Amino acid sequence: MQIKQGGFAVGNLNLKKYFLSKNLKKDLPSSIVVFLVALPLCLGIALASGAPLFAGVLTGIIGGIVVGTLSGSQLSVAGPAAGLTVIVLNAITGLGTYETFLLALFLAGIFQMLLGILKAGTIANYFPSAVIEGMLAAIGIILIMKQFPHAVGYDADYEGDERFNQTDDHNTFSGILGAFAKVNYGAIIISVVSLLLLIYWPRFKKLAIVPAPLLVVLAGIGLSLAFAGTGFALLDKQFVRIPIVNSSNEFFALFKSPDFSAIGNKQVWITAFTIAVVASLETLLSLEAVDKIDPIKRISPTNRELVAQGIGNITSGLLGGLPMTAVIVRSSANVNAGARTKMSAIIHGSLLLVALLCIPALINHIPLSCLAAILLMTGYKLCRISLFKHMWQLGLSQFIPFVVTIVAVVLTDLLIGVGIGMLVGIFYILRTNLRNPYFYQITHNGDKKVIRIRLAEEVSFLNKAAIQITLTSLPKGTDVIIDGSNSRYIDPDVIEIIHNYKHNAYTKGIIVQLHDIKEKYDVPPLKELMYNPN
Repeated sequence: MQIKQGGFAVGNLNLKKYFLSKNLKKDLPSSIVVFLVALPLCLGIALASGAPLFAGVLTGIIGGIVVGTLSGSQLSVAGPAAGLTVIVLNAITGLGTYETFLLALFLAGIFQMLLGILKAGTIANYFPSAVIEGMLAAIGIILIMKQFPHAVGYDADYEGDERFNQTDDHNTFSGILGAFAKVNYGAIIISVVSLLLLIYWPRFKKLAIVPAPLLVVLAGIGLSLAFAGTGFALLDKQFVRIPIVNSSNEFFALFKSPDFSAIGNKQVWITAFTIAVVASLETLLSLEAVDKIDPIKRISPTNRELVAQGIGNITSGLLGGLPMTAVIVRSSANVNAGARTKMSAIIHGSLLLVALLCIPALINHIPLSCLAAILLMTGYKLCRISLFKHMWQLGLSQFIPFVVTIVAVVLTDLLIGVGIGMLVGIFYILRTNLRNPYFYQITHNGDKKVIRIRLAEEVSFLNKAAIQITLTSLPKGTDVIIDGSNSRYIDPDVIEIIHNYKHNAYTKGIIVQLHDIKEKYDVPPLKELMYNPN
């Protein structure tokens, strides 16, 4: 956060200029979409974690306002983490009281800040693109499978439980089978109408000033009221359920404080360290994934994100919330809704606060089936068929880790699935040269400095971090030549970094020329690598 002359600035965003810019027209509708998606997820994750429902909403508010303000990412959205539900549930039970758990969360936030200060966020540079793409596609498939029961009116599942094996002794497949047996035709009608609005409403340019998701929610409320007293009526559990606060005393009574007297409990420190590590990994994975789908191809500062998340978890622990991470479901919904800056995440947090304080009764009239339709569309965009075709065209070295990651994430959970995908990706990486230096040469063209970066014969993704650091540290106003004439193989991750750098370099007055860098390289056979290790 920084203060600039003439107004308040969030990151690089001056609010005075922002409200006069075109970004607000995109960020405001996107924030409404994220708010609608986040609200039931916050409540569901709190329920699955064995925590008060208020804790889930509070965490979403802190993730939006506090982390959103401090983060350097323009599109990621922080909130309660579905991947931590089992850890939180076991921690609350094992530590004895919720207040003792809050102490562990407070300490976890401090650990995360230290990780950011110690530059541990650079680990994100070593996630292969194929694995990140696979994780995104898997999240899309999970969204479709998990939201299908809500779309047809079967709401026995925990909202926000994204793992294959759920805390209610069911799994994703049994949830879908159960949905077929207990459909509600009113919910199906609402879902179908919502999907049609999401697909066709944006095509009417003059009417599209009203965001389609907002129209979906209004249509869902209207249809649910129309169905009341008929055979299509929805049940209470098929609506959003937000705590209703009737007075300021009731509101402040919902907050809880850490039990600092348990600071000497060894189990508290173990829980804190576990939460910090898992939350940091999920955040870095989500951040890398969001940067992938950012239409402007911005690169988020990972170390700053860990510090922001740490401050967010410290705040959450002090006020009675849950662990938070950058979350891919809300973040991808944010991107797909057209967000451009971090103001979308900040406004979404503010909307959660307003909803909790001012309009809980109205929020409780929103059917889960219309929100399910929004998430179904988000899921489809993440796992569209064209993505599979694209990964196939990149070759088996990219396609196999991509598919393995999808299957592993869908059948386990995010971290285990990504870990399996990483192992497969590393196998293919080891088929290429692990030592791929590049050569850096500085010449002059008159008064102008010319930097030539000559890439080596084989460049793997292990060079991704070094090349990215080199490019981002190049001085302003220079001419840069990236020469791949000697390269037999350049990893797709490195090619992507080079093209993204060329796309954004003009903002620093840098002119970039690419010499003999192809869009795609065939992986050298393992036999050649064995005889040519260098």
